[in-house]
Amino acid sequence: MKLSDGFQWFKPTVCLVIFYIICFFALTLTLQGVDISIVYAMWSGIGTILVAIIGVLMFKESISIRKVISLLLIVVGVIGIHLSNALH
Repeated sequence: MKLSDGFQWFKPTVCLVIFYIICFFALTLTLQGVDISIVYAMWSGIGTILVAIIGVLMFKESISIRKVISLLLIVVGVIGIHLSNALH
């Protein structure tokens, strides 16, 4: 979204729309075999981590210990949800 500059640039905007369609299609397929609590936790957790990594690598955003710890807590939460579901 950052590259599209508020949807003013055509190519990044088209890529954004295409990738969102692919992601929602994959999400829909995944929901057929996995509980929504697991799928959504993984979807949001992985997405948050990937966006943070892209922000640091491509857009030179700052990284701090607080950010890293917060991202690790997201990973621990997703793993916790997955494990708690596996125990039932």
